[in-house]
Amino acid sequence: MTLRERLEWLGRIALLVFILASAAFLSAITAMRIAIHGRETTMPNLVGTNVGKASAMLNSRGLVLKVADHIYSEQPINSIVRQTPTAGMLMKQSQQAHVVVSLGERQLQIPLLEGHSLRASRIELLRGGLQIGEVTTVTLGGETPDAVLLQNPRPGVGAATPRVDVLVAQVPHEESYVMPALIGQDEITAQRRLDVAHLNRKVNYVSAPQWPHAAVIDQTPAPGARLAASTQVELTVAK
Repeated sequence: MTLRERLEWLGRIALLVFILASAAFLSAITAMRIAIHGRETTMPNLVGTNVGKASAMLNSRGLVLKVADHIYSEQPINSIVRQTPTAGMLMKQSQQAHVVVSLGERQLQIPLLEGHSLRASRIELLRGGLQIGEVTTVTLGGETPDAVLLQNPRPGVGAATPRVDVLVAQVPHEESYVMPALIGQDEITAQRRLDVAHLNRKVNYVSAPQWPHAAVIDQTPAPGARLAASTQVELTVAK
């Protein structure tokens, strides 16, 4: 065998070794990737599922359930309220899924508020770990102002919410008027205008030769002032 033939033979051997080594390397990488992905799984949705069923679901995927906390909620007792990681995330086998489990609805005892003032009702609710919810007012004659007329939930009824809505009596709004301009009018006309609005008045008579007899020369409140129906209007009339 000549030198050239020997070199060509060595070159073919070296190429064959390289091909075999590359194939072995790629096979090893592929096997590793298959092994790694084979140990991954997708996190299922556990919210609303009973904790026992959720644990079995995770075990079938090589995952572990860990209860992180218990809270009151509208979910049934022992149902999962929240989970971490969320559904759909890739998980490695043996990883833990942390969940919050429901204790069910918290049954609160509602005190009697009807007949009490709104302020006293707030204090009573705070003592029991409750609070005033929506406050609606209504104007009714004969009711004590600021008194609670109705409540929801009703007293003594177990409730899941800590808020109590109330209907509260409101002080009737007193009618108001705009004070008319009476200066310069005669007393009879001025009195009639005040009678229409059912306003009380006090009339003072003073000597004022420069004014016509029985003319209104001054008034309190001033024209344009807003006054309640119970306000007394004071007129000064020339005699």
